[in-house]
Amino acid sequence: MRTHPWVAPAVLAMVLWGVWGVFQKLATRQMPPRNVYFISALGAVSVVFAVLATTKFPKPISVKGAFFGILAGICSSLGGLLFLQAISRGGAAIVITFTGLYPLVSITVSFILLHETITLKQGIGIVLALISIVLLV
Repeated sequence: MRTHPWVAPAVLAMVLWGVWGVFQKLATRQMPPRNVYFISALGAVSVVFAVLATTKFPKPISVKGAFFGILAGICSSLGGLLFLQAISRGGAAIVITFTGLYPLVSITVSFILLHETITLKQGIGIVLALISIVLLV
């Protein structure tokens, strides 16, 4: 069986994001969401510094790429803050699963802006994910 080169990092990302949500819930049991947000940002910055320390520079940076990178960081950061608000008010299993459906937004935006195609099989998956939202709430 052929393994795609993206599978290993994708599985690791999925596992890390999975435990991330649980750690966030545990943290919000101990302190307010804004405090957790600040402290978790320190954790993220430590990873940034580790990458900077182990990467040869300069790497080429484009203005357009930097612009989209900054927008991605803003969206990620604001989403994280709102996630903390939600998880401090609701159950971890439901909030993490509900917000974990964010790829539905990515798929829609990619379809509209990037003109990516959606296969019938993927379309069925999208419909099932939409049904899961109704079942979760």
